[in-house]
Amino acid sequence: MNEILEKIKKIAIVPVVLLEDAKDARPLAEALCDGGLPCAEVTFRTEAAQEGIRVMTEEFPEMLVGAGTVLTMEQADRAIAAGAKFIVSPGLNPKVVRHCLDQGMTMLPGTATPSDVERAMEFGLDVVKFFPAEAAGGLEMIKALAAPYVSMKFMPTGGINEKNLRSYLDFPKVLACGGSWMVKGELIKTGRFDEIRKLAEKAVALARR
Repeated sequence: MNEILEKIKKIAIVPVVLLEDAKDARPLAEALCDGGLPCAEVTFRTEAAQEGIRVMTEEFPEMLVGAGTVLTMEQADRAIAAGAKFIVSPGLNPKVVRHCLDQGMTMLPGTATPSDVERAMEFGLDVVKFFPAEAAGGLEMIKALAAPYVSMKFMPTGGINEKNLRSYLDFPKVLACGGSWMVKGELIKTGRFDEIRKLAEKAVALARR
């Protein structure tokens, strides 16, 4: 694994962030860092994503900031220009994967089936996103995939929360978990960043238990 993936493994939880307004990027990043969770996957589902990534990477250099829900090469380019350190997609689009890898980016494409995993392996990847985790079979499905693909590690995302986080992280083929329970959109929109900090602290304590 490369340096970025090692950092993700150490952090263990990747907060999946939906920013409606780039002005929230700074206080959100501060809350996550203060809560011991210096990481964010900012999803490209809003126009604020690119600017949010730029603010986080420039003002909080200790943070590991990536871009999520990257569906096109154009979005990937915008994320990279903003300073994203890794790219995550919900599925495996070969053109987008190749485009990111050609630029030296850490790429975590979404997988849910054996065929998806094999396509990822063709690109030389040894870590993939598993999405939507709970809906696609959860931990049991990851264990089933890990049996034949012994060199692959997974970052499950989708339906992960404080109740099932520990069970996923206890499986050695899980690199880290993506989740949004500590950065819910409503908390961000209403400026409840202290609450986000507390939820981040609880998530970190749970991950390290």
